[in-house]
Amino acid sequence: MAGAPLAALVWELFWSLPHAGRVALCGIGVVALAVATAHRADLPWHRWRRRAAQARLGSLIAIAWVVVIALVVVLVVGAWWVMGAPALDFPDTVPPRALDALATRAFAIVAGLGAAALLVIHYRRQRTTEADAERAERAAEREIAKLFTDSFDSASDKLGNEHAAVRLAGIHALARLADEAPEGREDLVQMVIDVLCAYLRMPYTPSSAPLPADATDKQAIGHHERGLEFASLREVRHTIIRIIGNHLREPTRWRSKDYDFTGTVFDGGNLTGAVFSGGEVIFRGARFTRGEVSFRGAVFCGGEVDFAETEFSGGEVTFREAEFSGGEVAFSRAVFSGGRTDFRWARFSDGTAGFARAVFSGGEVTFREAEFSGGEVAFSRAVFSGGAVDFGEAEFSGGEVTFRRAEFSGGTANFREAVFSGGAVDFGEAEFSGGEVTFRRAEFSSGEVGFRWARFIGGEANFRGARFPGGDMTFAGAVFSGGTVNFRWARFTGGTMTFARARFPGGTVNFREAEFSSGRADFAEAVFTGGTMTFRRARFAGREMTFRGARFSGGEVDFRGAVFSGGELDFGDASGTCPVSLLESIGHGEPEVVTLPGPWRSITGGAD
Repeated sequence: MAGAPLAALVWELFWSLPHAGRVALCGIGVVALAVATAHRADLPWHRWRRRAAQARLGSLIAIAWVVVIALVVVLVVGAWWVMGAPALDFPDTVPPRALDALATRAFAIVAGLGAAALLVIHYRRQRTTEADAERAERAAEREIAKLFTDSFDSASDKLGNEHAAVRLAGIHALARLADEAPEGREDLVQMVIDVLCAYLRMPYTPSSAPLPADATDKQAIGHHERGLEFASLREVRHTIIRIIGNHLREPTRWRSKDYDFTGTVFDGGNLTGAVFSGGEVIFRGARFTRGEVSFRGAVFCGGEVDFAETEFSGGEVTFREAEFSGGEVAFSRAVFSGGRTDFRWARFSDGTAGFARAVFSGGEVTFREAEFSGGEVAFSRAVFSGGAVDFGEAEFSGGEVTFRRAEFSGGTANFREAVFSGGAVDFGEAEFSGGEVTFRRAEFSSGEVGFRWARFIGGEANFRGARFPGGDMTFAGAVFSGGTVNFRWARFTGGTMTFARARFPGGTVNFREAEFSSGRADFAEAVFTGGTMTFRRARFAGREMTFRGARFSGGEVDFRGAVFSGGELDFGDASGTCPVSLLESIGHGEPEVVTLPGPWRSITGGAD
């Protein structure tokens, strides 16, 4: 009762507000009530639905009626308040027309309550139907999973059978199970693939030793039996590879999965046209010993393909026309000791192909006419001690190819007629002690080819007839103590070639009949203490050539028959013996600017 005066005051203030104010206040009250109700709800929505489904039908109808009646009352009272709460005037008598109106409204109320009950009944029926469907679906999934598990166990058991025919049946059964796995159960498909790959990883000897010439009949029979056993085992293994290849050639669920061939021995197999899109494909430590394994036209897009520490010792492995786009392909520490590995017409775009620390000691590896656009191809610290690696007519456009710290001690690395347009090729700190690396008639247009700090102590690096219309080529800090670097008939029509701070204690660098027109050739601070560098009959037209600060204390630098027409020739601050026929060639030519050290100028009568 103590709060009655305060309540009366609030009531009077409410009715003193204008009409719009009362409406707004009522709206605010309704919103506040709804928010408070929502925050007071202790059960999440799905639990309310579950309890509603479990409640009795009569109770639900009663609750629905209470909600409808409460809603009508709230609307009527709210409208009465908004209209100013007029006084209620009850008549003494009710005319027939009013009775008819009351009957109509009563029927409307009954109809509304009936509609509410009907809605509750339909809602309850719908919920019951949905629950039954969910239970049936879960039961069907459990039944399918049970059937799959039983079939999988039966097929897997066949792989351990001693008879090859039974094993083959088990392999085909497993493949069919993967194809028929329920939608959304990609884990079941992966499980089948894992089992097939695990079978290939089992210990396997490619073939038995040949029968000795003096073998007894008993030995011959035993050798024949082992041969048959080997042939049946090989057929089982090749069938697995063939099934995997068949599924990866088509847009099946086998794509984008993981394949683990770690340590697998391959003596044949066909993965031609297979698509490895995403997922992880592992050949780490695998051995390709004989026969032909074909990845011809295969697509490796995204994901990771791992051939690290793989051994290629025989037979032929072909990646001809394969496509490596994005992701990473790793041949790091792989050993190429025999056979043939073929990457002809392969395309490497973006991503990384790594041959770091790979060993090329025999056999043939060819990248002829391959295309490298973007990304990185790494042969850093690779060892070329035998065999042949062929990049003939390959195209390098953008990206980076690195042979940093590689060792060329034997065999041949061939870049004949290759095209380098953009990007970078890096032979920094590489060592050339034997064999041949050839860039004959290769074209270097833009980008950079670097031999910084490389060591040439044997063998030959051949750039005969190469074209340099742009870009940069650098031998800065390189050491030439043996072997030959040959630029005969090369054409330098742009860009920069630098031998700055290079050392020439031995060997031969040959620019005979080379053409220098435009661009810059830099031998600043180079040291010539032995060996031979020849520019015989080379032509210098409109190009800057500098030997500033170079030292000529041994060996021979030969300019006999060289032609200077335009451009700048700078021997400023050079020391030691003047190169052979340099002054004679300058006198017969027409260089724009010639800078010579003091002792050499005295030979020409002080001309500079």
